[in-house]
Amino acid sequence: MKAEKILLLAALLLLAIGMLFGITGAWQYMVPGFLKSILSFERIRPLHVSAVIFWILLAAVATVLTYVQDHTKKPLFSRWLLKIQVALFLGTILAILISYSLGVFGGREYWEFPPALALPIVIGWILLLINFLKTIGTLRKQPVYIWMWLTGIIFFLFTFLESYLWVIPYFNHNILKDMTIQWKSYGSMVGAWNMLIYGSSIYLMEKISKQKNYSHSPIAFILYFTGLFNLMFNWGHHIYTLPAFHFVQYISYAVSMTELFIFGRIIWLWRSTVTDAQKHFNHQAYRLMIAADVWIFLVLLQALLMSVPAINVYTHGTHITVAHTMGATIGINSFLLLAFAVDIITGQQKENAIKNYYSIFGFWISNISLFIFWISLIAAGVVKANWQMHPTNTSFGEMMKQLKPFFMVFTFSGVLLTIGLLVLVLPLVRILYTNGLKKETK
Repeated sequence: MKAEKILLLAALLLLAIGMLFGITGAWQYMVPGFLKSILSFERIRPLHVSAVIFWILLAAVATVLTYVQDHTKKPLFSRWLLKIQVALFLGTILAILISYSLGVFGGREYWEFPPALALPIVIGWILLLINFLKTIGTLRKQPVYIWMWLTGIIFFLFTFLESYLWVIPYFNHNILKDMTIQWKSYGSMVGAWNMLIYGSSIYLMEKISKQKNYSHSPIAFILYFTGLFNLMFNWGHHIYTLPAFHFVQYISYAVSMTELFIFGRIIWLWRSTVTDAQKHFNHQAYRLMIAADVWIFLVLLQALLMSVPAINVYTHGTHITVAHTMGATIGINSFLLLAFAVDIITGQQKENAIKNYYSIFGFWISNISLFIFWISLIAAGVVKANWQMHPTNTSFGEMMKQLKPFFMVFTFSGVLLTIGLLVLVLPLVRILYTNGLKKETK
C-alpha cells in the first residue's frame, strides 16, 4: 500500500477511535466513576482530543500529497522522505496514545503529551514541506489550492513550534505572556489546517464539476488572502478575557468570520455548476460537501455571536465553546475530509464501491445526531454561563446536576453520531484493506 493511503487509513482509524473515546468520556459525565480505575476522565479527554486532531492532520496531509501528484501529473520528489515522515508520524502518535493511557503527561492543552514527543512531529513536518516544494517545482501561475497547501504547511509548522514557547522560562514565568501565546498559537493553528482542507475542497470541486476556473478565479484568491489574514490575526477573539491590546481584539472581531463566509459562498455557487450526472457519479463526496456547507452556516452564525466581546465573556469556558468546536471539527472539517477520502479511496468505483443505502444512512444519522448534540451543548453552556456570571449560593456540584438532562441528550446523540460516522468510515477502511494490504500479500 502506498504511504499516502497508509496515512489515510491511520487517519480513518483515529477518527473511529476518537469517537469511541468521546462516547466513553460522555458516559463518565453521566456515571461518575465509570471506568475510573482503567481510564479515568483525565486520560479519556486527551485520548479523545488528540485522536481527533491527528485524524484531521493525517487526513489533510494524505489528501494534499495525493492531490498534488494528480495536479502535477508526476510522483512525489522523494518516496523515501515520505516513508520516513509516515514512520515518524505514526510512531509518535502511537507513543502519545500509550503515554495518555498510562497517565504520563507533561504538555499543555491539546498537546498534553511530554514535550519530547513533539520533536519527531516537527521533523516529519519539515520533510513534508521539502517534499511538497520539490514536487511542485515552481510557484509561477499555480492555482490557488497550491498556495493554500503551501501556506497551511508552513504556518502549521510555525504555530506548532510557537505552542511550545512555554518550555522557555522567559514565557512560562509570566502568566499573561504564557496564556496569550498559547491561545494565539492554537487559534492560528486551526487556520493553518483549514488552509490544507479548503485548498483540497477547491481541488475536489473542480474535479467533480470538471471545470478549471475555480482555482484561478478572483473569489478563490480572495478566500486565500482572507484565510491568510485570519490565521495571522483572528486569534484575537480567543483572548477577550485577557488584558491584551484592545486594537488586536477589534481587528480580530472584524475579520474573524469572513473566511467562513467566503468559503461557504464558493461552495454554494459551485452547486449550481454541477450537473445531475456529476452529482450522481460523485454522490457520496458531493453530499458530504453540501453537508459541510450547511454546517458552515450554523458555525458561522454561532461564531459571529461568540465574537461579540459582551457575549464572549459569558460563553468563554462553557459548553458553548465545545459546541462551536464540535460543529467546526465534525460538521465542517470531518465531513470535508471524508469527502476527500471517498474520492481518493473509491476512485472510479463510486457507484459500486460503497452501497448507496449505507452511505445515505450514515450521512443522515451523522448530521441529525450532530445537530442534536450541538444544540444540547449550547443549552448546557447557557446554564453554566448564567451560573458563573451571576454568583448565587448554588455550588458547582449542584450546577452540574442541573446539567444532567443535557448531558443525557448529548450522550445519546453522541452514540448515534458515532454509529453514523462508523457507517461512513468502516467501508472506506475495508476498501483500503482489500485493495491495498491484500494485494500486497498475494
